[in-house]
Amino acid sequence: MKRLFINHHRMAPSLIARRFQGSFSPAPPFTIKDLNESTLEAKYAVRGKIPIRADELRSQLDSNENHGLPYDRIISANIGNPQQLDQKPLSWYRQVLSLTQYPNLISKIEKLEPTVRDHLYPADTVQRARKLLKSTGSVGAYSHSQGDAGIRQSVANFIERRDGYPADPNDIFLTSGASAAVSYLIQVLSSSDKSGFLIPIPQYPLYTASIALNNAVPIGYFLNEDKQWSTDPEQIRDLIAENKEKGVQIKALVVINPGNPTGAILKENDIVEVINIAAEHGIAIIADEVYQENVFHGEFISVKKVLAKLLESDHELYKNVQLASLHSTSKGVSGECGQRGGYMELVGFTREVRDIIFKLASINLCSVVSGQILVELMINPPVKGDPSYELYHHETSSIHRDLQKRASSLYEAFTKMADVDCQKPQGAMYLFPRLNFSKDQYPALYKKAEELNLTIDEFYCTELLERTGICCVPGNGFGQVPGTAHLRTTFLPPGTEWISSWAAFHEKFVQTYKH
Repeated sequence: MKRLFINHHRMAPSLIARRFQGSFSPAPPFTIKDLNESTLEAKYAVRGKIPIRADELRSQLDSNENHGLPYDRIISANIGNPQQLDQKPLSWYRQVLSLTQYPNLISKIEKLEPTVRDHLYPADTVQRARKLLKSTGSVGAYSHSQGDAGIRQSVANFIERRDGYPADPNDIFLTSGASAAVSYLIQVLSSSDKSGFLIPIPQYPLYTASIALNNAVPIGYFLNEDKQWSTDPEQIRDLIAENKEKGVQIKALVVINPGNPTGAILKENDIVEVINIAAEHGIAIIADEVYQENVFHGEFISVKKVLAKLLESDHELYKNVQLASLHSTSKGVSGECGQRGGYMELVGFTREVRDIIFKLASINLCSVVSGQILVELMINPPVKGDPSYELYHHETSSIHRDLQKRASSLYEAFTKMADVDCQKPQGAMYLFPRLNFSKDQYPALYKKAEELNLTIDEFYCTELLERTGICCVPGNGFGQVPGTAHLRTTFLPPGTEWISSWAAFHEKFVQTYKH
């Protein structure tokens, strides 16, 4: 039988070139039309064109002393990335993590003088590292696809302490941040192009992007800006009815609490209404609770806790409610965005659905094991009396206090700006002020924006970046009531000089464009 393949490994490159010379024309590379259309539809505003322009300006500043720009640095207020903005890692996290990354350190530090040893690695950091290494084996090894069993038990203990109701470690999935959990859920639930997802407007763009990638239907329900961004259950019920008539099968209702980008906190009665809707219509709840430690005013109450109370009062009515609750090490006072640690708790899902989610997790092998360890350190920190407690308490209290102070400073600045309305932040890391630039009062602004093919909020944010170096995101990337214009900004950047710079820019902007 003749050999039908060419052994290129034994042919010199020049011979291969001569053999095929003139026998074919080179095929063209892929173009946009060759790509998955869903990937073209997906958008992610927090890393969109304005942040891309900010990176260009940052490179200009870094590469040229005579850059000609009216500022010396870019203020990245477009994304909640605390450690990019000078928030220091917590000592407790990094001490334990370093020991799990390099276990030989444990035996080395035990030989040090006690005063030196206790300063570098207090006894409880060594004890926790040993426990985590015993459970995981090594951060360089795959864990169970659902996450390390010992860490999942620790997460279940945390949820029980937080809510006063038991949690099952078998319901816990450790994930690479909360984003991976969102991807799993939307992918599993998107059974057709008629699968619908109710998402708050404004919303975190991860949801619209994930829905687009799965060729599903985003259904926005508007939060009430004039009532601290509260939910409107009647509006949600109307949307369900309207979309059912269109043949859309609504699979899940997303709540973000505390809110991104609004900074609002849901009250218990709001959560009850959401659960009632889910129970009545057989819709899963995706509770994005990654900012639960970022609370400045009011109280965070988990959806799991409210559901558990309702099950006590009327088990038959609520027994089939399906809830996925998400948490992450990226926010809170941790700020460990790059370490990709998070968890998802599933409640009320059938075994067959859970098995499919587990299969997706298995395809990805496991979440980052060092991220899993950080989850354990976040939900099970030092307690009073532990050697690391005082420093941990000092660091976390300082971070929380600084965030609250900057939130207040930026909020107060917005309240003093002409033609700007802003709701006071209750939690999270963001403000979502409204720009009240009406066409009759700002005709030159509308004309200029139209010439540049930009919306009003895009034009404002673009000018803000170019004039001050402050990078924030137009409200249209998060969704907003038609005819309104907003922007989203974090209050993570340190200091207040950039806030004063923003206020001065705004005053000049109004003088330039207001009638």
